[in-house]
Amino acid sequence: MNLVPMAEILNDAHKKGYAVGGFNINNLEFLQGIVWAAEELNSPLILQASEGAIRYMGMDYVAGMVDAAVKNTSIPVALHLDHGSSFEKVMQCIRNGFSSVMIDASKLTFAENIELTKKVVEAAHSVGVSIEAELGTIGGTEDDHKVEGKDAMYTDPEQAKEFVDATGVDALAVAIGTAHGVYKGEPELDFERLDTIKKLIDMPVVLHGASGISAADLKKGVELGVNKVNVNTDFQQVFTAKIKELFADDSDLYDPRKYCGPGRDAIKEKVKEKIMILGSSDRA
Repeated sequence: MNLVPMAEILNDAHKKGYAVGGFNINNLEFLQGIVWAAEELNSPLILQASEGAIRYMGMDYVAGMVDAAVKNTSIPVALHLDHGSSFEKVMQCIRNGFSSVMIDASKLTFAENIELTKKVVEAAHSVGVSIEAELGTIGGTEDDHKVEGKDAMYTDPEQAKEFVDATGVDALAVAIGTAHGVYKGEPELDFERLDTIKKLIDMPVVLHGASGISAADLKKGVELGVNKVNVNTDFQQVFTAKIKELFADDSDLYDPRKYCGPGRDAIKEKVKEKIMILGSSDRA
């Protein structure tokens, strides 16, 4: 696959003060819409697959489709495992050509999180693969990743510094008030905490659960040092909304190309919107 390590993309974003989308793929239409939007706006791109999406599509299909999508592109693209749950799952993705992986040990104790993350870093870095980890717990549900609101916990800035020094990760996902899935109310982000963390660790910072966050808040997050912004639910919603709209207008619709194609176009437009907010256009 014509892929680059995620660290290569994020280190430039960190240095120059912009963010790159970590955009989740769920099927062919998602992949095409996301890649075409990034190519049109000349933006670096991080394609993400969760463990649930990999089970749904199949590892060989994920790797094969991404290979087909990026082999002739001129933009830098990383293929990233989103919320890897174990060392074994991470290694499976590395063996299948992923250029970046996330180990999410945020539900473990601080010491256990460091221990597992260090193990993954050592294995992945030995073959040139980038590592993202998470400190603090981000609420909400995305595939297998579920954290009840009462269990969500903000990232401690001093622990963040200790964690990155101990593990050597390439990017750190922090919990500042975002959540996975659909928000039930208006999210309130702790920008002061984000600012403190960024200044302490001075490295790429990741914001999960960005679907439903206002453009103004996303821009402020980028100004304070967020360099990777994960989006999935927004794309699922626009894809589904477009298909519902088409079926409401034509009850005899049966050709998947006639509704999946417009759904793909809706994803493409939403991706372009996110790229412009994050400031990654013309950064490829």
